[in-house]
Amino acid sequence: MVKELMHDPLFLARKARAAGKGDLSVGQDLLETLLAHRATCVGMAGNMIGETVAVIAFFDGDSPVVMYNPEILKAEGEYETEEGCLSLLGGPRKCKRYQKIKVRWDNEQFQKRIKTFTGWTAQIIQHEVDHCNGILI
Repeated sequence: MVKELMHDPLFLARKARAAGKGDLSVGQDLLETLLAHRATCVGMAGNMIGETVAVIAFFDGDSPVVMYNPEILKAEGEYETEEGCLSLLGGPRKCKRYQKIKVRWDNEQFQKRIKTFTGWTAQIIQHEVDHCNGILI
């Protein structure tokens, strides 16, 4: 179900709890909401739809991906950039990101996965993992 976006910075600053099998519907809602905002958004985290659950959805190229309990294990190639966010009012804000990241997460069957991402996809994942950790740009 497409959910309304959360804009309350105090809510968005809450750290998400770990996702479990009972949170598969949050991942589905997040994916449907991301698809509904595809023209203006490349990634979302659970708290952006009012759920303080560690789940993110994003586009890896044209393919949508949902990750439960994402964790960045390693990061290389720090750089400065500017990012915007559908949940935050105002223009883009400066932040530090990494060109290459290694991520561990649970898939929809709650099997552990590990993969290295680079470039734009890595930047999107970092932004969404920050949301899970209550970090706002």
